[in-house]
Amino acid sequence: MLRAGLVGLGTMGRHHARLLRSLDAFDLVAAVDPGGDRFGVLFETPVLGSVDALLGHGIEVAIVAVPTAHHEHTALALADAGVHTLVEKPLADSTAAAIRVAERFASSAAIGVVGQVERFNPALVALRQRLRSNELGQVFSITTERVGPFPHRIQDVGVVKDLATHDIDIITWLTEASIELVSAQMAHKMGRDHEDLVTAVGKLSDGSVFRLDVNWLTPTKRRTVTVLGERGAFVADLLSADLVFYANADVPTEWDAVARLSGVSEGDMVKYAIPKPEPLRRELETFAAMIAGETATEIATMDEGVEILRIAEAILISAERGETERIA
Repeated sequence: MLRAGLVGLGTMGRHHARLLRSLDAFDLVAAVDPGGDRFGVLFETPVLGSVDALLGHGIEVAIVAVPTAHHEHTALALADAGVHTLVEKPLADSTAAAIRVAERFASSAAIGVVGQVERFNPALVALRQRLRSNELGQVFSITTERVGPFPHRIQDVGVVKDLATHDIDIITWLTEASIELVSAQMAHKMGRDHEDLVTAVGKLSDGSVFRLDVNWLTPTKRRTVTVLGERGAFVADLLSADLVFYANADVPTEWDAVARLSGVSEGDMVKYAIPKPEPLRRELETFAAMIAGETATEIATMDEGVEILRIAEAILISAERGETERIA
């Protein structure tokens, strides 16, 4: 068992606490949070006042689930102590800070990864496997929607770094292509310092296009990913972890006027029966396996975390300037 420490007992931290206590790979020895165990998830596990105190408990692995502004200094302290660390996304509050964290872990004996938990969403796992098997044929576009009410716990970043960092990773992870161009528009409607609505479109290195919509202004929570290709469209619902395929049926029609207008034919709809393990549990299990020396390509590296932030900042720059940004 790995002696584990948890930094942050907020909304995400409490889920980590539950899983660290239940997984055989970990022994949760202590946590850090100035507010204490306000969700009552630690039971007999001590709550400490600082990362230094946590390091005094001889931890081998740590989860960082504090507000984004505190990611850098927390992660650097853990890297210097040689502690294997998973930092919840985004890796840091800026690309420059993320680079410092990634470089520090690269020069240490510790493994550092980023908690991009959607990579373990069963619907996306199944979708990626089907794309890799070429079931869709050529991919034309990928569209993501991540909208819902404002979570008042978020104070230090806007929707781009809090929400769109999920979708930037999803887009590149599913297509296995890089983002080359991005053009965005954003809005500030709640009187906060940070943006609460962004729509971005762009081009990928494989020639396909993408669109992402994120906001904290929609009264209903929706999380969907649609991949359109020559054989139809996959639609993943990330809340229910359902994956549906809408086939483009190559059915001839005798009515030429309709054939000219339609372009494609509506075919069968298939809703796949897929296993649905908890994504965060699978992520932590994969992290433990990685520390044990196993290859774990599903988990996000810190270099990938840097790239996600670089694209997020390009989206913000594009929206501020009203110009298309080329990702060098």
